Amino acid sequence: MTRLSHTWRAMEGEQRLVALAALALLVTMFLPWYGLQSLDRKTGVIYSHSISAFGDVSFVEAAVFLVAVGVSAIVFARGDQREFHLPGGDGLIVLIAGCWAGLLIFYRVFSRPSGGGYPVGIEWGFFLAFVAAGTLALAGWRMRAAERPEPPLSTRAPRHQRPTAPPSDGDITVRAAVPARSRPSTPAAADRAATRQRPRYPPAPGTRQPEPEQLSFEDPPARSD
Repeated sequence: MTRLSHTWRAMEGEQRLVALAALALLVTMFLPWYGLQSLDRKTGVIYSHSISAFGDVSFVEAAVFLVAVGVSAIVFARGDQREFHLPGGDGLIVLIAGCWAGLLIFYRVFSRPSGGGYPVGIEWGFFLAFVAAGTLALAGWRMRAAERPEPPLSTRAPRHQRPTAPPSDGDITVRAAVPARSRPSTPAAADRAATRQRPRYPPAPGTRQPEPEQLSFEDPPARSD
């Protein structure tokens, strides 16, 4: 019972209207639908009595019962946060179900149960069932008008499931030719590396420098032919 009340509170206004209309249609099937007459042969008195929709079950009564139960199951499943997809949406299905139930009940006016040679009348429960079917169709139309379009299904895989492209031959060659240790990570590191490669001037104290080569006056000059 607690789960049912929680589901009812989770429903939207249009869904509650659909649930009430479907429940009303189901309840009317227990009310008097047809008025029958019978003759007491001993006394010759004609007796009148009424039967419900279940008193003379045919294809019409079975279809109306399935409509009421099926629509109730749909809206209560939505209130229970069940996820499923119906072609055209819930509102369209409920609208078609209400119109179908009303059409069947209207057809039953011309195709009444057999009265054994006596006329069969229509009772007040039958008219209430017709009104409940119309209310169900109206509630389905309102639900369809208030429905939001479902988001399209995405065919792209999630980011964490997308395949990673393998590195090309050029990337492998470049990465292999330039070791990670020789590549400066920051501009400051690049400046320090360039400073280490340049000779220091003036030389540091105590550093022996190579002596420059001097020419001697005793050496004969080179002859040019």
